Amino acid sequence: MFTGIIEATGAIESLAIGQESGRLHVNLSGAGDIAAELKCGDSIAVNGCCLTVAALGSGSFSADLSGETLRRTALGQKKAGDIVNLERPLPAGGRLGGHFVQGHVDGIGRVLRLAAEGDNWWLSVRVPEDLRRYVVEKGSLAIDGISLTVARWQNGAAEVALIPFTVEHTNVRTLLPDDAVNLECDILAKYVESLLGPRQTPSAPGLTVRKLIEEGF
Repeated sequence: MFTGIIEATGAIESLAIGQESGRLHVNLSGAGDIAAELKCGDSIAVNGCCLTVAALGSGSFSADLSGETLRRTALGQKKAGDIVNLERPLPAGGRLGGHFVQGHVDGIGRVLRLAAEGDNWWLSVRVPEDLRRYVVEKGSLAIDGISLTVARWQNGAAEVALIPFTVEHTNVRTLLPDDAVNLECDILAKYVESLLGPRQTPSAPGLTVRKLIEEGF
C-alpha cells in the first residue's frame, strides 16, 4: 500500500512495448535514497502504478508491464526522458501522510489545464465517465500517484489546488494540456459501492423504499 506522498522523481530511460507486454527502464538520478535501498523483487509505484523491480542497473531499475497495466494506465504512452513520480510502499508503523493508495490504477485522465495563481497552481483533469461516481468535492484522488484533494468538481473535471512544493517535487511541473495521467479513486468509495450494490435489488416481492418509510424505517 502507498500513501500518495511522492518520495522522488525519476526519468524514463527506455520503454519497449510488445503485443501484450512491455519493459520499462527508469533512471534514479536524483533519487539517491531510493537507489541505495531498492532491491530486485521490491514494489515501487511509478506514476501511481505499483510495479515490481525486475532488474537493477547502475542508478536505474527495470520493471515488466503486463497487458492489463498497458491498457489501464498511461505508462504505455510515455517516452524516453519523461519524468515519473516514485514512491515505495508504506512501511509497517509508518505515517499515513496522504490517503490509502493501492497502486492499482483505475483509468486514464486527461490534463485540461495547469495554471498559476499567485505562488500556487490549479490543475484540472478530465475524469473518464465510468470513474466519475467515485469522485466528490473535498474527496481524495490520486493523480499520477500524488495524493490530492478535489477542490472543485463539475462537468467531469476535477480541479486540485497545488502548493509550490508539490509542483517542484513531482512531475506536475512537466504536464501539458491533453497529457495522459493515471487516476486511482478512493478505495473507500469503491468498497461502499460494492457493499450497497446487492441491496439495491429488493430481497422480497413488493419491498420498496416507500414501503420501508411507511413502516417506520
